[in-house]
Amino acid sequence: MASILVVDDEMGIRELLNEILTDEGHTVYAVESAMQARTIREQMRPDLVLLDIWMPDVDGISLLKEWSKTGQLTMPVVMMSGHATIDTAVEATRIGALNFLEKPIALQKLLKTVRKALESSPKHVEPVEDRVATASPPNPSPKITINEQAPQTQDGEYISGIAKTYFDLPLREARDLFEKAYFEHQMIIMGGSMTKISEYTGLERTHLYRKLKILGIDTSRNKAEQ
Repeated sequence: MASILVVDDEMGIRELLNEILTDEGHTVYAVESAMQARTIREQMRPDLVLLDIWMPDVDGISLLKEWSKTGQLTMPVVMMSGHATIDTAVEATRIGALNFLEKPIALQKLLKTVRKALESSPKHVEPVEDRVATASPPNPSPKITINEQAPQTQDGEYISGIAKTYFDLPLREARDLFEKAYFEHQMIIMGGSMTKISEYTGLERTHLYRKLKILGIDTSRNKAEQ
């Protein structure tokens, strides 16, 4: 199984995640500070890091930036927080975080997030500054819309040719484009019902609204359902 580094200053969270993930067969290294996390990272590359945002001394966002700048962000990182703002989640994703878990962490949500994170291929994430400095002249990112670039079969399934567009993009950008197209499609077939989308996707409504906000999907017409 996988080696997972849990970084959280709350003993209860560390013990809970350690117990759950160990029961799943993973090897867990639970630490309470960024300093201890640095030591573990210098000794090995964990298969996954669960990193709390709010910690004393050095917070999770600062540690994530540090790993990115020093070329140590070679493993998927999932941020955790009980009171992070959308802007914080967006910043963490921009730096290189793979996903975000909201506390209190539901068991099934934790296991699903960990499973998906471990399925992602390890890939070095360049420092943001380096990506900007070495970027080619900007080209418009391919926009995949349901009606224009996503031909459908009679059953409404997308033709596999759409995947070729994703394969030409970095993993994170491809995933964001896919998720945006996916949720826009669900909003159409569910008639804009956030309740139905929440039930179908298995996302809690609060997390669903945050996800749509991050992806830039307008939910203003659905406010009446809140």
